[in-house]
Amino acid sequence: MKIVAIIPARYASVRLPGKPLLAETGKPLIQHVVENARRIARLERIVVATDDQRIYDVVTGFGGEAVMTSAQHTCGTDRIDEAAGLLGLAGDDVVVNIQGDEPDMPPQCIGKLIETFEASGAPMATLATPITQAEAGDPNRVKVVPAADGSAMYFSRAAIPYDRDEVGASYLWHLGVYAYRVEFLKEFSAMTPTPAERIEKLEQLRALENGKTIAVAVVDYDGIGIDTRADYDAFVARVKSRGGKD
Repeated sequence: MKIVAIIPARYASVRLPGKPLLAETGKPLIQHVVENARRIARLERIVVATDDQRIYDVVTGFGGEAVMTSAQHTCGTDRIDEAAGLLGLAGDDVVVNIQGDEPDMPPQCIGKLIETFEASGAPMATLATPITQAEAGDPNRVKVVPAADGSAMYFSRAAIPYDRDEVGASYLWHLGVYAYRVEFLKEFSAMTPTPAERIEKLEQLRALENGKTIAVAVVDYDGIGIDTRADYDAFVARVKSRGGKD
C-alpha cells in the first residue's frame, strides 16, 4: 500500500484563469503547492493531474511529476480517479487529494487527515477548521456539520447549523482536501451526480447521498485558498514578507 498525493490543476478557473501558472513570487503557484506537499512525511509520491499542456510542462520543468487528464471532468474527484488509473495505482493505495490553490496548507494538517482516514475505517476523510459566525455567512466557505462520531452529516454553502434561538452556534469551514482508497475513487466516479450535489455544487454530497461515510478531522488552519486576484496578491505579499521563502 502506498500513500500518493494527487493535485488537480486546471487552467480554466472561472474567477482567476491560469492561476496555477501565476509566478509573481518567482515561482508558479503550482510549484509552491508541490514543494509544500514535499514536506509531508507520509507521502511517497506527489503528482499533478492537469488538463492543460502548459501546466504539465511547467510542473515537469521544475522537476515535478504530472499526468495529462481529460478536460471533460465536472469535478476534481473524477480527475483524481482518472489520474490514479493512469498511474497504475492499486486498489488499496491511499490517494490524498491536495488542492492546487492551497499553497499554505500546513503539512501537519495533511498528516492529521491521513491519520484520521486510517483510524476511521471510512471510505473517505476530509478536514475542517473552526470559523466565526460572520465567516460562516460566506457561501464560498463551505460548512460541514459533523455527527458525534466525527463523520459528516451534511455540507453546505449556507451557514449550518442554523442558530434559530441565537444560542451561539459553532461553525466548521470545510477544507477541500480528501483521503480515499483507489477502489473507492472508482466507485465514487461511477455514481450518478445527486440532487444535493447539483444544487449546492459540492461533489462530496454525492458520497453522503449514496450512504457513504466521510470522516472529518478538525484542525487549526487560518489560511485560505486562492480563488481571486485579491487572494493571490495577498499570497504574494506573504511570500515577500518571508523574504521570498515559502
